[in-house]
Amino acid sequence: MLSTDFLAFDQAMNVAQAIERLRAVQRDAPASYAYVVGAAGRLTGVLHMRDLLLASSTTPLQSIMRRDVVAVRADASRADVARELAARKFFAMPVVDAERRLLGVVRSEQLLAEVQEAATEDLVRMVGAGRDERVFSPVPYAVRARLPWLHVNLATAFLAAAVVGAFESLIARLTILAVFLPIVAGQGGNAGAQSLAVVTRGLALREVRASDGRRLIAKEALLGAVNGLAIGVVTALAAWLWHGNAFLGLVIGLAMLVNLVVAGTCGAAIPLGLKALGRDPAQGSSVILTTFTDVIGFLAFLGFALLFEPHLR
Repeated sequence: MLSTDFLAFDQAMNVAQAIERLRAVQRDAPASYAYVVGAAGRLTGVLHMRDLLLASSTTPLQSIMRRDVVAVRADASRADVARELAARKFFAMPVVDAERRLLGVVRSEQLLAEVQEAATEDLVRMVGAGRDERVFSPVPYAVRARLPWLHVNLATAFLAAAVVGAFESLIARLTILAVFLPIVAGQGGNAGAQSLAVVTRGLALREVRASDGRRLIAKEALLGAVNGLAIGVVTALAAWLWHGNAFLGLVIGLAMLVNLVVAGTCGAAIPLGLKALGRDPAQGSSVILTTFTDVIGFLAFLGFALLFEPHLR
């Protein structure tokens, strides 16, 4: 990402020499500051153009430069640079090697473009599309990128269908249960997607350390429990008022609570687990998450319905 288009003056120069050098440089865009380097091109300071223009012509650059210049290493990650630029609100950040020799600069607009590209790649990988696929990619390429994950999704859909099939006789006796199955699955999927997006972003920005895994999973599980309780109460009341059966409301409320706890837990655990295995945390994680929320959601709802069946008739 670094650019070699930057201004740098030798620290031995004075103001008049720097201004003469500046006039000789052909630049496409104006610069608000320049860097000062010493022996072997090592970064020693930063020079604001305002300070340069207001100083006496014989003043050495070392006298007006700011020595507390912040730089990033050439081997720093994109996330590290983004954090530094965001925290300090710089337009650009100098890039140095291990011996602090100035190699170039990373500009905020270039970094933003890179981050946007990475976010787009994460988005398409989460749903099983190809990371390099574009809107007008050739159909054969798009098919090769998407079809494997569609097969995986199909297999997981059959797994969820098998869970429902195991309760076929119960649904035949209480057909009203079929009405609420999509509600349980849909809420679990949405809640899990929220956790998945937050955790995947945290991993991409290196906000999550290896030691944070258990604490993060516990936090998302607790968040799922709180949201599940709130959504469960609302859903239970709606089911009760709709069909006039308090136990039906209790069944779907409990199922919602269980599924949102599972959704939060899996939304955090899946990307963390993929990361621990050395795989891309975003790759197909949405497909895997949907499997858990569908299967557990159906199992919890129909299991509670079987338990309270005498009260649902």
